[in-house]
Amino acid sequence: MSKNVKPAAQFAYEGLDRVIHERARLSVLTSLMTHPAGCSFVELKQMCALTDGNLARHLQVLEEEGMVRVTKEGESGRAQTTVRMTASGRKRYFEYLEALEQVVRDAAAVKEHAGGAMQRTLNPAKA
Repeated sequence: MSKNVKPAAQFAYEGLDRVIHERARLSVLTSLMTHPAGCSFVELKQMCALTDGNLARHLQVLEEEGMVRVTKEGESGRAQTTVRMTASGRKRYFEYLEALEQVVRDAAAVKEHAGGAMQRTLNPAKA
């Protein structure tokens, strides 16, 4: 394919994983990526500014997808919940970031192109 030919669905961004793309889940996963040993439920709640119920629901979705592992350690009355990213979760997260980076590159190209067109409109003598 030549450089000037673009695929028909160039801006479909199939790699933007809908599970990750939700703001709260992206926040949770990014927090976990910066803490490879995992985080407590309380730490995650604070880092992501989520309520107990909201965080619990998003963790349930991420756990069902195999992206995080939630463990409870300690006595039943004082158990601490720890959340860790799984290997497959890290892989999906990085694939998502690659797709997001493509969105940014495409937007930057459009901005650059639009900026040049705007400059020619404002100052046609320099065109």
